[in-house]
Amino acid sequence: MELEFDLRPGANRFVSEAGALAYLDTILKDFTQPVVITGEKSFAAFEKAYPGTLDLPVYHYDGSASDENGHALAEAIGQADAVLGIGAGRLIDTAKVAAETLGAELISIPTLASNCAPFTPLAAIYHAQGHTFSYVEYFKKSAYITLVDYNLLLSTPHDFFVAGIGDTLAKWYEMDGITRNKVDQLNAYGQLSRASAKTIQAILFKNAEQALADLDAGRDTPAFEAVADTIIGLAGEVGGFGGVDGRAAGAHAVHNGLSYLPETHAILHGSKVAYGILVQLATTGDDDEIRSLMPFYEKIGLPLNLEDLHVTENIGPKMQQVAEFAAKPEETFILIDKNLTPQQIVSAMKKVEQVTSEAAA
Repeated sequence: MELEFDLRPGANRFVSEAGALAYLDTILKDFTQPVVITGEKSFAAFEKAYPGTLDLPVYHYDGSASDENGHALAEAIGQADAVLGIGAGRLIDTAKVAAETLGAELISIPTLASNCAPFTPLAAIYHAQGHTFSYVEYFKKSAYITLVDYNLLLSTPHDFFVAGIGDTLAKWYEMDGITRNKVDQLNAYGQLSRASAKTIQAILFKNAEQALADLDAGRDTPAFEAVADTIIGLAGEVGGFGGVDGRAAGAHAVHNGLSYLPETHAILHGSKVAYGILVQLATTGDDDEIRSLMPFYEKIGLPLNLEDLHVTENIGPKMQQVAEFAAKPEETFILIDKNLTPQQIVSAMKKVEQVTSEAAA
């Protein structure tokens, strides 16, 4: 039995409300040797929002989200029965590696609303230098609890929230790409996964612009909470219920290829995934859907083309490089088309450049 084929909807427990960090003392009573893995900025944001004093050993990750760093942290910790991962996606994915290595429970505390890493029992693992994607890891355990405090999430930088929206929007487009030709064959959980993905799209279209305005104003509102819960929790349910049918596809494969272009390293994960949505849509011939998405992308600041990703020189060879990676048999684009070739992806990238430039003219 392969872990990637299990249906595991998400965290063992999920709590999201303003002031949720007040429950942490009670949660920690279940453990005798808890430790913290965090980053400097993440921990500073946490301490500002936390109503108490956290008197626990604190370990800092190196920012890479690599197996090497996760294992090194576990070795430094030595023994623990709970790991508090306090931070954003890469930090929490690193904490997952350390927790599984230690045989400890994971207490997941997101400091940013930027992806579903705090909720899901999988991780995007990068090479030790911290920029290039390596593989997706599937863990034996989900988080013991994911504790979401809206007051803490209001410290999310604007660009990270935008990226979270982009990453989460891909849930619908990737699942639709994988399942559109077999909707009638989906089992009950597959149908639930697809419905969840469509709900995600609707929530984001309705609330994202207002949620961004509320974030910028420091307001905890229903729109902000809806988008935050969608990014962190609901996004994870798609793969949790749908299995392979509900996990990453073309958009993430394009992201993974883009991670090998140095000029994209400053672009956040979810923003690169959002560009990948457009490439996937071009690959499946959905040019009209690209056009319909453009106003939404422009309103909230998602990238529409390679220039928005800082790729402005040697375009042809770089398209080919991204496409060669995204079309690999071990990558996820083949879930949409098992016969996909790099040249088809290059053609799709060119189509995105054409469609977006025509609409902007």
